[in-house]
Amino acid sequence: MPNISRSYRAGLSTLAPRTLPLAVLLILAAGMPARAEPQAGLPAGPLGGLHPYAGVGYFHDDNLFRLAPDQPAYDGQRGDSAASLSGALLFDKRYGRQKVFLQGKVSKVKFDHFRQLDYDGKDFLGLLNWQLGNRFEGSAGASYAQLLASYTDLRSRERNLRVQRRQHADGAWRMHPGWRVRAGAARDKYTYELTAQRVNDRTEDALEAGFDYLPRSGSTAGLVARRIEGKYLNGRFVGAALLNDNFTQYELKAKIDWKVTAASSLQALAGYARRKHAVLGPRDARGFDGKVTASLHPRQTLRLNGAAWRQFAPLESNLVTYSLNRGASAGASWDATAKVRVEAALSSERRRYEGRLLSNFPTEVRDRLRQASLGAAWSPRTSLQLSAAIARQRRTGADILGNGGFKSSTVSFSANAQF
Repeated sequence: MPNISRSYRAGLSTLAPRTLPLAVLLILAAGMPARAEPQAGLPAGPLGGLHPYAGVGYFHDDNLFRLAPDQPAYDGQRGDSAASLSGALLFDKRYGRQKVFLQGKVSKVKFDHFRQLDYDGKDFLGLLNWQLGNRFEGSAGASYAQLLASYTDLRSRERNLRVQRRQHADGAWRMHPGWRVRAGAARDKYTYELTAQRVNDRTEDALEAGFDYLPRSGSTAGLVARRIEGKYLNGRFVGAALLNDNFTQYELKAKIDWKVTAASSLQALAGYARRKHAVLGPRDARGFDGKVTASLHPRQTLRLNGAAWRQFAPLESNLVTYSLNRGASAGASWDATAKVRVEAALSSERRRYEGRLLSNFPTEVRDRLRQASLGAAWSPRTSLQLSAAIARQRRTGADILGNGGFKSSTVSFSANAQF
């Protein structure tokens, strides 16, 4: 494959937002987030100490394994329901200018029919936001998450737990009231329970440095240089050949956070990237990679957001190594009353599969994934939250990859409380 201008994103700690995976739905059912913002989605409560939480949930998915209409159902059944029970301890406290956040969560998920999928979820996070004087600040942390991996791009009825471990540290020096320099390092490690998926076990080490211009308006504009090194822990056989999928990627991107008005903002991270594999040079790529997001608050109770991206994403497949993704999303959050919040989201993404591992693999393999969700949360008390959500997915498939087109609908309910 020639090196032509194309967008891509490789070796990142998270995949591009192209699916609504089963893991996310189970998190919704449990009523607590995996690890986005500390305490996001939890009942409102006082900070500054130790807080125990508990949650129960239920969800039903009418196409649990994302089967195409012409694929036979497992045990003659496509859908299934699951119940979850979770508990967590959160610690959030400030010591002078230093802030410590700790989270420990365990959950148990049980399915009605496909009981081989029953599993214990784990989610642990430690984070320190530090500041020294008026010029130096940064963060350091570590996390561990064990969840059931998505079946969107996997054809199997077996349980496939995915474990992600992450460590990071970064710092910034405000050398001038209007300028800041920063640097950071991170390591992500991914491992899979399913034997067939262990070829995707890997580590990704990232180093980055950059600077920001800080005008008085509160906006920022800067430049980021990043080096990512990916190492696969197990060999991948293609025919009789054992491949080395290790890669190195270099990125140079502009980073912008523009406060357009008091009620609107625009963020962008976009630029040039070059990815080089240890072997099989035709898989190497270079080109533009970027994402733009915008938010608008026309009223105090209404929040709107949107995003558009053109990115490269790693793909866990024995036929290709990455996909070129183009997509857009829109969302809204409305505080209907002081105790009721309604949220909705739409997204559409087209994937073009690249990085062929077989010489006879077609050059034009694409699919498209559309999804929509609607949810509501009711907090009758500050320490209690009840929520419900529905979600719909539809994909035009890439049969050569074993990813047929499918439709799926999911409904979930949850309740969680702080004690």
